[in-house]
Amino acid sequence: MPTTTQRGNARFVVLTGLSGSGKSTALKALEDLGFYAVDNLPVELLPAFVNLPLEYVGEPFKAALVMDVRAPRFVEAFPRIFQELSERGFELEILFLEAGDEALMRRFSQTRRQHPLADEGGNLQEGIKRERRLLEPFRRRATQIVDTSRFTVHELRQEVTRLYSRLAPPAAMQVNFITFGFKYGLPPESDLVMDVRFLANPYFVDELRSLDGRDPAVVDYVFKQENTGAFLSRFKELLAYLLPLYHQEGKSQLTVSVGCTGGKHRSVSVVEWLARELAGPGYRLTVRHRDISLG
Repeated sequence: MPTTTQRGNARFVVLTGLSGSGKSTALKALEDLGFYAVDNLPVELLPAFVNLPLEYVGEPFKAALVMDVRAPRFVEAFPRIFQELSERGFELEILFLEAGDEALMRRFSQTRRQHPLADEGGNLQEGIKRERRLLEPFRRRATQIVDTSRFTVHELRQEVTRLYSRLAPPAAMQVNFITFGFKYGLPPESDLVMDVRFLANPYFVDELRSLDGRDPAVVDYVFKQENTGAFLSRFKELLAYLLPLYHQEGKSQLTVSVGCTGGKHRSVSVVEWLARELAGPGYRLTVRHRDISLG
């Protein structure tokens, strides 16, 4: 288990390693764990950066910094700056990512990106070998080394979360509930869509038509129907099963859209109930009734 670098309230992880090894993915995983994320920080700015949280942040501060061969003078200057910071009491943790030549070549081929150290002829293999030689001293100094050759993007996020979640508990998953009317179209941001038009429509009850799904009279009408209780129980159970799986796969937020004909009555009552039932420390919930004034 890695030990996080800290001085006072500050914690720092320097993310480095071979180009194409997944540093951007790892940085996003650390950001989801609550780390302040910085990509491609110039090495000369590191001393000033590590002092900022000590001066300006009162609560515990966690930062993840990607630093690699893209930055001028990184290879030459980092060892000296690292040593100077160590002598001043900073102990930066280094997370080094690497992968085999075959995996790196396949990834660069798939993305069609130029390797930062490829020669003028674009010789990818030589660029990889050169970078590996240049970064060997950093690898020897690393606190953690992760070989990503066989990792998918999701597996790499899971590995980084496993290594650092005890140091920075993962942020609660953001769950956004949206109600809508089918006659106005599906919300384009939807991840999951539920159609509740099988429930009897309060619109056809004269005294309920002008009300919306938050009104007790409409709620009572919707919830007294024979099928409502069984449906809500099963829908809640489905979400309780799916949400942790989505989070495990690296999804930090999920949008669940519930629709009825006009988006004013049934969907609103259902989502208001679901939001209350799922509220708790595991999720950060938002509710938006998109078409409530139109239905």
